[in-house]
Amino acid sequence: MEDTPYTYFADLAKEVAPPTDGILSRTLYQSEQVKVVLFGFGAGQELSEHTASKPAIIQMIQGEAKLTLGDDTIAAKAGAWIYMPPNLKHSIHAQTSVIMLLLLMKT
Repeated sequence: MEDTPYTYFADLAKEVAPPTDGILSRTLYQSEQVKVVLFGFGAGQELSEHTASKPAIIQMIQGEAKLTLGDDTIAAKAGAWIYMPPNLKHSIHAQTSVIMLLLLMKT
């Protein structure tokens, strides 16, 4: 493959297959500014409440999940976009199999 000054994925949903039981993550890109991770969640899987010390963005690619953001609980489905400031408590519970893109800002 030829070296290019950019990174391109034609279809993020094809980059990770959600497992039947468990959570799969794949780092798609990493630089000094950002880390991009694609997650696949099996239906019913959960990331328990945690925080990140840097800002983060979630883009729902496929499926439906219940997200807890601070004191709020929201239903997120394909097409949803969430910005989280540093240190916001959050958790994710996949209602169906889910593919989710996470961008962790490093600066």
